[in-house]
Amino acid sequence: MVNRPRPAQQRAYTMRARQEHVDQTRLRITEATVRLHEEVGPAATTVSAVADRAGVTRLTVYRHFPDEEALVGACASHWGALHPPPDPASWLSIDDPERRLRAALLDVYTWARAAAPMMTKIFRDLHGMPTFVGDSLSRQEQDRVTVLAGGFPVAGRKAHRLRTALAHAIAFRTWQSLCLVGQLRDDEAVELMAAAVLAAVQTPIRRPKRHPRPKGTRQPG
Repeated sequence: MVNRPRPAQQRAYTMRARQEHVDQTRLRITEATVRLHEEVGPAATTVSAVADRAGVTRLTVYRHFPDEEALVGACASHWGALHPPPDPASWLSIDDPERRLRAALLDVYTWARAAAPMMTKIFRDLHGMPTFVGDSLSRQEQDRVTVLAGGFPVAGRKAHRLRTALAHAIAFRTWQSLCLVGQLRDDEAVELMAAAVLAAVQTPIRRPKRHPRPKGTRQPG
């Protein structure tokens, strides 16, 4: 005798199957958005293109993601899980500030090379993206600067120069300029930027001397 599933069991099975279908559809839309962002960039990614790539209708895309912020947020979370950025906390185990600096730069530049297909498009189109994207990138940079600057016992103008140099050194666009455009190897870029950061704390910054004008001359106006 065949035991038929009870109504409650059947409903539970149907609900699970329906939820799995919803989750799979949402994932297809998210993955389609990631691929389009990498290929053409966020600015050129349309809902129609996402729907076509995911094999769904535009209405289905809007049903899962009612606005751009929701879609970009899902895309960022999915891509970030596949390409996690370096964790600044991992650098704290390196006591020597110069070794910490070089290790951090190598981590960031190695990640940047793998992340370049997406990040070059993100920075290019950042002005038109939801504000949380830029805010998140800024917080990442500030966290890295804080961890690296904390290893150097400097204050005042030296501390200001240090943080400015660090922010420039760890920026994705710095790696892009040095390694994508300038064709440097990652290790070469590390040494170049490490030298620039160390110069900010080791080299006195001298103001140029003003030479007095000869008497009888007028200042150009």
